[in-house]
Amino acid sequence: MGMTATKRAVPALSGAFRSKKDVVLEAMRASIAGGVFKPGERLVIDDLAAQFGISPIPVREALQQLQAEGFVEIQPHVGATVTRIEAGQITEVFDLLEAFELISGRAACGRMTKDDFARMEAMLREMDGLEKDLDAWSEANMRLHQFICDCAGMPLVKSMLTKALDHWDRLRRFYLNDVFKHRVRAAHREHWQMLRAMRTCDVERLEQVVRDHNRAARDAYTEHFQKALKREAM
Repeated sequence: MGMTATKRAVPALSGAFRSKKDVVLEAMRASIAGGVFKPGERLVIDDLAAQFGISPIPVREALQQLQAEGFVEIQPHVGATVTRIEAGQITEVFDLLEAFELISGRAACGRMTKDDFARMEAMLREMDGLEKDLDAWSEANMRLHQFICDCAGMPLVKSMLTKALDHWDRLRRFYLNDVFKHRVRAAHREHWQMLRAMRTCDVERLEQVVRDHNRAARDAYTEHFQKALKREAM
């Protein structure tokens, strides 16, 4: 795949107060996570540079960063391609999410104010009405976990958790929406359990909910993904 996919994926360059590399990086990451660029699709630096209206240098730098984040593979004599999706990524993503949510949740318990808890409750009530809109619920879910990181005062954890959630969103869009729509209600119920545990500073209960939350999702999505791969192979 080449120029056609590139043309439909790349927005106009904007963001005067950010480097060109950072603007390209953000746009490319969003396009890959959102499924505009497909797994295994070739990314031609010169074509991308032409679409952004810039030199190839910031595009090359952005692709190198995306390689470090696991979204792109760069090979000699082949160039850059979007990383293919493998079954093991589901386990890896949910193990990472569990670790980051445990770290941020424990720290947030002792730091959150009444206003913070009220805001978290408002976010959950908003999500109550989004269960049938999978994309909107997924975006709200990311904001919720980023907010907990903010309350915990952990910008590094927030950055890493956001990248893990981007990988999860990519998996969901390609293979897992069917099971995701059946998992949303249970996942959201577990979010409410997290809030109750955090309000009472019951760290032990919070840790159990976070573990159950991520492991149940991991198992359900892994089973569904394996079935999807078998159907593709037939």
